[in-house]
Amino acid sequence: MQAARDRQKSYADLKRKPMEFQVGDRVMFKFSPWKWVVRFGKRGKLNPRYVRPFKVLEKVRAIAYKQELPQELSRVYSTFHVSNLKKFYSDEPLVVLLDGLHIDDKLYFMEEPVEIIDQEVKQLKQSRILIFKV
Repeated sequence: MQAARDRQKSYADLKRKPMEFQVGDRVMFKFSPWKWVVRFGKRGKLNPRYVRPFKVLEKVRAIAYKQELPQELSRVYSTFHVSNLKKFYSDEPLVVLLDGLHIDDKLYFMEEPVEIIDQEVKQLKQSRILIFKV
């Protein structure tokens, strides 16, 4: 039984990567698990995965860290599991700023289209589909 447990542990350890942050480090947190997300233009793998960097205030446990969040996210619990964090290496193109994000009172991410450039009607056998280029 112990040999089987050790063998399975060695398989699982291959996929694990130990992540540890220090107080004062800058980390980005993942917001893709939020439900009922409405997006225009970007779908699937092109969605932004991480929000701009925040400073680590304290290490709550070995796998939980508390971040310094801005006033817009005051209702979000500021302690995150290490699996939802990513070390920030000061690469500016990776950052999604909160200025473009609109979060409603239920903390749902809403993105409004800026401008409709073109409109087209696609005719199927029994229905018509409006296609907008935003």
